[in-house]
Amino acid sequence: MPAFAWVAWRDIATRRVPDRVWLPLLFVAGVALLFEFFSLEGGPTRRFFLLRVGLSAGLVVPLSYAFWRLSGFGGADAKAFMILSVLFPVYPAYGLLGLTLPSVETALGIFSLTIVTNAVLVGVFYPVALAARNALAGEVSLRGFVARPVPTADVTTEYGRLLDVGPGRGGLDLDALRMYLRWRGHSLEELRADRSIYRDPRSLPEERNPPGDGAIRTTAADGGALAEGNDSGVGRSTESPDADLGRIDTPEATEDPWGAAAFLEDIDSTAYGTSPGDLREGLDALTTEERVWITPGIPFLVPLFFGLCLALVYGDLLFGGLRLLGVL
Repeated sequence: MPAFAWVAWRDIATRRVPDRVWLPLLFVAGVALLFEFFSLEGGPTRRFFLLRVGLSAGLVVPLSYAFWRLSGFGGADAKAFMILSVLFPVYPAYGLLGLTLPSVETALGIFSLTIVTNAVLVGVFYPVALAARNALAGEVSLRGFVARPVPTADVTTEYGRLLDVGPGRGGLDLDALRMYLRWRGHSLEELRADRSIYRDPRSLPEERNPPGDGAIRTTAADGGALAEGNDSGVGRSTESPDADLGRIDTPEATEDPWGAAAFLEDIDSTAYGTSPGDLREGLDALTTEERVWITPGIPFLVPLFFGLCLALVYGDLLFGGLRLLGVL
């Protein structure tokens, strides 16, 4: 539980969970499985236990992988679900204040599926809370359920995507924005101040920086400077672009606005699925608008943690609700 509480906090604070977290949890899960197996009586009881373990891993692991491939949630979310499928394959039973918990079990008896359904139900409240927050700030609209307005100057200190910006309408990933700014060594403020110049791809500096991974913790707030204490020697561009750039349209200037295609080609990465069109449309919006809407997305490890807590104390929320309604 402390480990999952920590990864939930990390998901809120940085949207990054280091891979080193998962191997110890997987080891603990394996040891716990062996201990549980050998503590059971032989014969049918052990076979039934193995069947449930197989169903837990066989259902949750492929489902988590599929959602990750479809960008339903991030890699850390998928790994957490996979670990839980092995760590909690069957319902636990323990006493607390004279009660045997959890109190509501499903007929199938696969505890990891209960955690998944609980996490989904808890996650449903996130859009409602977001809409309420927007309403209190005077923003009442349907987009308030999925996004919130922020001053453009603050965008580089946020996680999420620009809403309805880009050819696919999926929006520019703000991690990709920070990668781009750090790569070219300029801040968003500088790009906004001289939009016509920096939109011209000929303004790209000859010496470009490693883009990093776009995380706020490793990138300065403006996306162009290094975080304090970083001694990698990579920083801001000292080159001054030609003041005549951007004043006259030429094939070179209009072929790749902002150098978006050059950026993605140079870093040999998709930058979280970002296309040149996404980056161009995002930068166009960020350098002309004073306020934009960003969709923060759900830090899914948070509802996962609360779903786990509810599963351990109460059991299956969906099963219990259907039972109260008389459906089961």
